[in-house]
Amino acid sequence: MDKNKYTYVWVSFIILIFGIIFIPRIIERVNKGTVVESDRMSIDTNNGDLAYIIVNKEKRKVPEFAFINQDSLLITNNDYKGKVYLVEFFFTTCPSICPIMNQNLVQIQSKFEDFEDFGVASFTINPTYDTPTVLKEYAEKYGITNLNWNLMTGDPEGIYDLANSGFNIFASEVPNAPGGFEHAGLFALVDKNGYLRSRADEFGNPIIYYRGAISEEAGVNDHGEKEQIGILKEDIQKLLEEKL
Repeated sequence: MDKNKYTYVWVSFIILIFGIIFIPRIIERVNKGTVVESDRMSIDTNNGDLAYIIVNKEKRKVPEFAFINQDSLLITNNDYKGKVYLVEFFFTTCPSICPIMNQNLVQIQSKFEDFEDFGVASFTINPTYDTPTVLKEYAEKYGITNLNWNLMTGDPEGIYDLANSGFNIFASEVPNAPGGFEHAGLFALVDKNGYLRSRADEFGNPIIYYRGAISEEAGVNDHGEKEQIGILKEDIQKLLEEKL
């Protein structure tokens, strides 16, 4: 047998062994829905039953940010120290999911109106149009009264980097999309120390972000996805009760 034929046989043998040993395991993980999340993330549930999001063996923390809010004040991540808060990406002229998202947030605001250590950080993905004045009018329209709820605008590149790289929550300018932008209707939950938290799903993986574009009243959306505002309220309460 020449060298090339020998190499071919040997490689084929390795592939066969790999298939026998590993393919059944991969199929099992796919069927359980764990193959993607567990390959790139893990969780730490030592602190209660809310997970820390672990990336590269480190707890995922909110990146530093600095933007102008609806009152033309500079707001940074340091303003949220010691607070439990939600993060969303939206825009005021959004014709689809943003109204539902912010109605849900106003409902959450009402539930936790007596908690001075609860807040919301809303970042517009259309900062060119969404000036502080526009954001102020939007806040008044939706009944945003929480002093820790900041609607922020600023450098477009900085906002998109915060969304897509900082939080891994998709946001992009898409001219053909309704309103000219596309974004994920998700809420990020942040604890008092600035760490991203979430509950684990039935497979033990963190859900990572909560669906923000389905109301409790609706229950499910057109795709059969269940609302998560109910469990989000429960998890906010748990984090509010945690000690620093």
